[in-house]
Parts: sequence; structure tokens; C-alpha cells
Amino acid sequence: MGHQGSVYESKTPDQQGFYHYDSEENQIWHDLITRQREILDGRICPEFLRGIDLLGLSATKVPQLKEVSARLYEATGFGVESVPAVIPPKDFFSILANRRFPAATFIRLRQDFDYIKEPDVFHEIFGHCPMLTNSSFADYVQEYGKLALSVDKKYMWSLQRLFWFTVEFGLLRTTAGLRIYGAGLASSSGEAVYCMDSPIPVKLDFDPLSIFRTEYRIDVFQPIYYVIDSFEQLFETITSNLIPIMDEAKALGSINQQILPASANTLTH
Repeated sequence: MGHQGSVYESKTPDQQGFYHYDSEENQIWHDLITRQREILDGRICPEFLRGIDLLGLSATKVPQLKEVSARLYEATGFGVESVPAVIPPKDFFSILANRRFPAATFIRLRQDFDYIKEPDVFHEIFGHCPMLTNSSFADYVQEYGKLALSVDKKYMWSLQRLFWFTVEFGLLRTTAGLRIYGAGLASSSGEAVYCMDSPIPVKLDFDPLSIFRTEYRIDVFQPIYYVIDSFEQLFETITSNLIPIMDEAKALGSINQQILPASANTLTH
């Protein structure tokens, strides 16, 4: 949701609403998307791959926000809205609630090729937008924004954890095995491999109470991933009454990720 002290600034569009990227920026996009598609082969969910096709993401140049937005709108009535590198949480939630996704328009520098703290256009467009072509997932994201706007500020930490462990770092159970759907994983070269191939991280069944209690750090590979059965499960969760569950999570206290129950490694199938 943006970080303070960014060296990056979002681009300003021309009068036609187009953003201008130079040849080096287009080359960085090309190198990122080419590498990532290879890494995601056999690791990403089919809905994401369908989304890439629906959006017609080019490998040769940074996509234009208005073009991505038009295709996204055609698929699920969602859109993309250009934002500065850092926006307040309330603005972020408002944009989601209005069925749009906030996207910064700068692309990372070559020296930040493997990891960038700030969400750049590659993370936003390649990481987030393909999943928003799925109706149930898009509905979940919109309802999340509406809920975040409607609740007391004291629930913000809980809701940020929910966003983190689903929209950014979620895994999906499929007939072919576990697959990535979270944008933080989909756009990361290192963590996409780690979350699927390493025996180290713990994978738990999706459970709002546990998620509301799980702390996270943005600067490490995740020790825990939560696995959903379907995108409908997310939508049903966000439209149910989560206040009592968030209250219970607060009463029970946060789970330090390093101290997990011994049984936590076991996923139920």
C-alpha cells in the first residue's frame, strides 16, 4: 500500500492518457515478464494464465494503463487507476471499493531488477491484474475495499493481514496440486520458486482467525502461506461478519511466525 521515502515517482500521462516509457524501461519490462512467465510455468493457477491472455499483455513494451483497464472492464467490470508511488490506506480502500485497482506507473530500475520494495508497474499490472479478470476474485477485492472503509480504524491491522495473505501471498489448491494466485508471489522471481519448491515454509489451510493473528514482514520470504480451496471461498469470507473473528484474534494475540504449532506443517486435503 506504498512505502515512505521512495526514490520512485509515478509518471504523468500525456493529453491522450498515454504514459511514455523509454527503450531501457521497455527492455526492463521485457526481461521481467519473459523471466517470470518461465518461472511461473507449472507454479501459477490457470485463472492467472487466462487473465494474462485476456489482458493481452505484451512482452515487448510496458502496457498502457488505459488499454489494460479497458480489457479488465470487459472481463469483470474492474478498472485500473493511476496513483502516485505512495497513497494513504483510505484512498487505497476507496479505489478498490469503486471496483478499480490502484497502479503506480513507474518501472523499477535495473539495479532493483530482482526486488523492489515499492510496487511498480510490473507488480501492479503483471502481478495483480490477471487475477482481476476472475469474477469471484474481483468481487472479493471490491468487497474487501468496502469492508475496510466501513470498519473502525482498530481493525486495520487485521484487514491488512488478510490482504497480505490472500491478494499478495495466497496459494490455491487445484486438482494439479498447489498453485500461486497472490500478486506478491506471481511477480517475484525468488519467492515464486521458494513458496512452491522449498520444504521450509509452512502451508496452512485458509482460516480467517489464524490470518488475523499472523504477523508478517515485507522484507523476507514468507514463513507461512495460507491455501484457499476456491475464489468463492474468499468472497464468502469477506461478505460474512468478520468483526467477531477480528475481536477474537485480538484477544488471543498475534502468532509469532517462528513459533508455530508442530502440527502446522500439515495441510488437510
